[in-house]
Amino acid sequence: MKKVLNGNEAVARGFYEAGGLVSASYPGSPTVEIIQTLIDEYDEIYAEFSINEKVAVEVGIGASIAGARTLVAMKHVGVNVAMDPLMTFTQTPINGGFVLISGDDPGMSSSQNEQDNRILAKFAHMCVFDPGDAMEAKVMTKEALSISETFGLPVMVRMTSRVCHSRSIVELEDRVDRVVSGFSKKIEDYGMIPPHTFKKQYEMKNRIAKLQDFIESSPINRLEDDYRSDVLIVTSGLMYQNLKELNLKLDVLKLGVVYPLPIEQIRALKKRYARVIVIEEMMPFIEDELKIHGIACEGKEFFSFTGELMSEAILKGLEGAGAVEANDAEVIEATETVNRFSMFCAGCPHRPVFDILKKNKVSVIGDIGCYSLAVLEPFELVNTIISMGASIGMMKGMSKAYQMAERQEPLVAVIGDGTFYHSGMTGMLNLLHQLDPDYNLTLLILNNGTTAMTGGQQTASSGYYTDKSDMKVDMETLIRSMGFERFKRVDQFEYKAAKKVIDEELKYEGLSIVMTTRACALQYKIVKPHYVVDPDICIGCRSCLKTNCPPILMKAYEGHDKLKSSIAKEMCVGCSVCAQVCPVGAIKSSSAGEV
Repeated sequence: MKKVLNGNEAVARGFYEAGGLVSASYPGSPTVEIIQTLIDEYDEIYAEFSINEKVAVEVGIGASIAGARTLVAMKHVGVNVAMDPLMTFTQTPINGGFVLISGDDPGMSSSQNEQDNRILAKFAHMCVFDPGDAMEAKVMTKEALSISETFGLPVMVRMTSRVCHSRSIVELEDRVDRVVSGFSKKIEDYGMIPPHTFKKQYEMKNRIAKLQDFIESSPINRLEDDYRSDVLIVTSGLMYQNLKELNLKLDVLKLGVVYPLPIEQIRALKKRYARVIVIEEMMPFIEDELKIHGIACEGKEFFSFTGELMSEAILKGLEGAGAVEANDAEVIEATETVNRFSMFCAGCPHRPVFDILKKNKVSVIGDIGCYSLAVLEPFELVNTIISMGASIGMMKGMSKAYQMAERQEPLVAVIGDGTFYHSGMTGMLNLLHQLDPDYNLTLLILNNGTTAMTGGQQTASSGYYTDKSDMKVDMETLIRSMGFERFKRVDQFEYKAAKKVIDEELKYEGLSIVMTTRACALQYKIVKPHYVVDPDICIGCRSCLKTNCPPILMKAYEGHDKLKSSIAKEMCVGCSVCAQVCPVGAIKSSSAGEV
């Protein structure tokens, strides 16, 4: 049976077919659909969104040591969070196969940086698969589990955003059930303190060496030498697919595993070709590996070190290298699509909060989540975004720097509930340490009950918004138990009352914590009667427009010379913020009668 799947769905399918049992993740683009698919479609598998990536890896390590085939998925920066347990786990033996899916993001379409996790995998002594489409993603997930058990090491399947989200035909196979073998309880294998660790270092190195011997003749790497060209292209993953779109008459070594490389195979091939050119996105990882082993090759001098490498860029690079002529290629013209500007959704509960902050003309230390969009027009308010949970620690660090310089400047930080539970809590606890009780610090916790940016996965307090979540942590109780006293809740859709509280807390000398309480409108499908504009009352001041709500626009009404506000009723969710900021009462609920 065949089915059209995207790369994420194909990974989930591969894990299912391979007899996978336990999976964990923290939601993050581009890999969030893997765990969501396992939750929605495969009852045979336990799947969870953990509190952060480190905990997800720890859940996976426990399952693997117990003998279950295990999958852990995360976006590329999430691997940074998970590196602590991962770096030790790569020393121990594997019981149940362990696969780590890394979602790399060339071009940073939804990420704060662009990092190449092939390098982290090598650093951790992990094998790396690099699929180029959905079918390969399924096949390589299964093969990665097999190699993990055969050679006793964790394996990374490195996906990229475009492979995660693009679709292709996938051949479906039956699931093969596997028995959970149980925990061996060998202290010398898993008790990772000296003297056990010294022996494990050598075992880790030997595992990679044995795997490299296997990779030399593995069909997972494929030579296509029909053209007998002078130039050999070495590439992998999506770059192979982009290259093939050009229909160039060049021989290609298509790698399925990019670490360790089949070095002796490539060394032998080098004797047959005048030149070896490596095509890869982001860092020159394959190129550097070849040069380290004394194999002359070219690559990054012809291709960008950052962003995606589409077919046009590959062709341009190969022309620059003198490997092809321009008319050698068949370039398919891309279809133009409409760009969509990033902005808050209709009815987003973050919008009134940033409207209030902007009116206060404060600088804001931001964090990772939907509210990151406040860095863009029209708010342009969030001044810093670094990493998950960083805002609270940064606020303290900035206050200390100002104190050392004998300055004082009010500081404001914002963080969502998902990010707070992910890694903001540690920064929160650190605020208790040597905090100046008189320094004006304000922390706004935007508790919308979900990790909305990645599609609506649960947080630790989602249970307050839906019965489907089994986690119902009361954030106020949690924060007060840490030792913080000044904590206020506001309903930001009661705009004037919320503004009064926030305005007061921004002026408070000391640490003030304000939590907003409205749920994500998109996740919880909150729709009330839409709002309408009375053009006879509207003065065209655009106060409502400045809230950046998608349904609001200015239009010409018959009988009025001046443009007046209008609300697209099919988009309005009835949050009422526009009505509350209107200075003349021109905006009213449709439930009060059409205007």
